[in-house]
This record gives sequence, C-alpha cells and structure tokens, in this order.
Amino acid sequence: MEITEHVHALKIPFSLTTDSGIVVERFVYSYLIYGKDVCLVDCGVASSEQIIFDYMKRTGRDPVEISLIVQTHSHADHIGATPAIKALTGCEVAGHRNAVGWMEDPDLQFRERPIPNFSNLIGGPVKVDRVLEDGDLIELGEVLSLKVIHTPGHSEGSISLLLSPENVLFSGDAIPLVGDIPIYDDVEEVISSLKKLREIEDVKVLLSSWDDPVEGDDVYKEIDNAIDYVKKVHEAVLDFSSVSWERVLEDIGLKDVPLNPLVMRTFEAHLRTKKDIS
Repeated sequence: MEITEHVHALKIPFSLTTDSGIVVERFVYSYLIYGKDVCLVDCGVASSEQIIFDYMKRTGRDPVEISLIVQTHSHADHIGATPAIKALTGCEVAGHRNAVGWMEDPDLQFRERPIPNFSNLIGGPVKVDRVLEDGDLIELGEVLSLKVIHTPGHSEGSISLLLSPENVLFSGDAIPLVGDIPIYDDVEEVISSLKKLREIEDVKVLLSSWDDPVEGDDVYKEIDNAIDYVKKVHEAVLDFSSVSWERVLEDIGLKDVPLNPLVMRTFEAHLRTKKDIS
C-alpha cells in the first residue's frame, strides 16, 4: 500500500511451527522507497521476492530498478529473500557493522540464536556491500536521503532509518509492540534506543516491521507505550520468574503464548538486568 508519495508498504505473512507442533502465524513488513531508483528496506522471509516484485510491477516499477537494500537488522525474517533479490537485480546490500556477521554467515546466526523453522525462513548468506554506522547518510537521488540511527537492543546490529524530507521513520523491530511477544537481547539498550527515537522531532509516519503504519502524535504515544511495556515485562520477570515462566506470561497479558526460545531469550535478558530500568 502507498504510505507517502515515495514510500510503499508490503505486509508479508509467514508461519512458525514450535517444537510442540503449534503453528504461529506472523507477518513482517518490507518497504519500498520510490525515487529515481528504488531502495528496499528489509526483504522478508525466503521467497518473499515474488510478493515484492509483483507489487512493483503493479505500481509501475521494474524490479531491476532496485539499486539498494538496507537491512534494519540481520534476523531471518528480514533477510530471508535478500540473497535472491540481490542475485536477480544486482543491487547493493547495506547493514550495520554489527549485523554483518549473521548476514554473511546464517549458520553462525542459527548457532547463536536458534529459532523454529530457521532453515525455511532464510535464503542463504548474502554479502554486505556497504557497512553502516550511526549517523551515516544514505543519499537516494537528488531529493531523498536516509539517516542511519543505531538502535540496538532487539539485536546488536539493529538500526532505524529517517527518510528526509518526508520525515518517515523506519524502526525495524526496535519498538516492542504492546500485547505481542517481547523479543530483544538487551533490556537497557532497548530502553536507550526507544528514548533516542522519542527525541526525534516532527516524525510524520512511523513504519515498524511488526506493526501497521502509525501517523502524527500517535507515533510518540507508540514509543511511550513501548517503554512502559518493557518496564512491565521487567517487573513481571523479577516478580514471578521464581514462581513459573507461565506466570510471567500471564502477568504481561500473554497467557496463551507458548514459551518458545525467543521469549526465553528475552526473559533471560531481564534476569541479567536486575536494576531499575526507568
């Protein structure tokens, strides 16, 4: 769907099957920035290239116009289709320096962060052509540019991107969604990154990877709510982890969510951070 004059959003569905056989339906957003060429922000899971290419053709653009892929981070549901898109278009791939290792070696990612169905989500390794740092500016033709904002916590190499002059903020998975599974590796970094995003002035549209577009004043409410949610999870883990992990899930409103490796990874991050995170 068209978000602004230059930005289009693609909602890409996928599913995960837990070790107990429970199928969990998920989705992830990829974003197209239409300028003289096309910049793609994240690529979804393996085989998502067909969804992306079909959308481009319907909106009058040719997939070979993709000149750059910018990855908000290196997780499988964001880089799954990246190798295929790079091979088919010849585009460059950019990612934060702390994301390069897992992008170029998915086997390493799986060893360090095993998740269900990993092999079905990932399309293989991909070479990173442009290594990004906090504050870098990515020029997208004469008018558009992306400012790189390092927002770790969800992962070490997570970045957000601010598109000028439209003031569109792409946050990847940096902003936890209230009522959804909390997924991050470092609690203090999550809070710090959220506060950094909260300080950006005059954001017109917030484009997360796991939430629908948010506009206007609701952008800042979304970030504030995320900060409160992380604090709520922190309190629940410290208060109820000695009782049971199911009790923690119940306290944060996720009673029926299975206790999967990603949830446990988050809870363990909270256990490592016993101090006040306000």
